Amino acid sequence: MTKEYTYIVLADDDADDRLFFTDAFDELKINTKVQTFNDGAELMDYLNGENSQLPEILFLDLNMPKKNGIECLHEIKANPRFENIAVAIYSTSSSEEHIEETFVSGANIYIKKPNDFNTLKKVLSDVVTINWQYHTSGMNKDNFLLRF
Repeated sequence: MTKEYTYIVLADDDADDRLFFTDAFDELKINTKVQTFNDGAELMDYLNGENSQLPEILFLDLNMPKKNGIECLHEIKANPRFENIAVAIYSTSSSEEHIEETFVSGANIYIKKPNDFNTLKKVLSDVVTINWQYHTSGMNKDNFLLRF
C-alpha cells in the first residue's frame, strides 16, 4: 500500500522563509502535505500533542525564539515516539560548530537555506525523495551536509 502523501513540517520563525518553503512545495509535483510552525515551542507543543500526526520529515531552523532548533532536536531525539521522524536542519548558518553539534545530536541532514527559489525547489525535492532508511543507516559527516 502506498501512502497518499509525505507529511512535512517546518519550524522557522521567518515568515518569508515559511512562505518560500510552502510555495516551493506547491510548485513541486510531489504529493506532500506541509505544515509550518513559527517557533520551536509551538512545534514541540504540536508534536507532543496526544493526537498529533507526526511528520515523516521535519525541517528545523536553528535560530528561533522561545525554543531554538538545537533544543527541539534534543527533545525529539530523547523521545522514542519520534524515532521515525527524519530531521533536516534548515538554517542560514553554515558554521562548522552548528553542523558538528547537529550531526552529533542526531539530525539526519543539514541544509543551508538556498538564496534562490529554483535551488530551493531542487533541494526540497532531493530531500523528500531520499530513501531515509538507507541514507541514515550509513550516516557520516560527508553525506550529512547537503551541498548544492
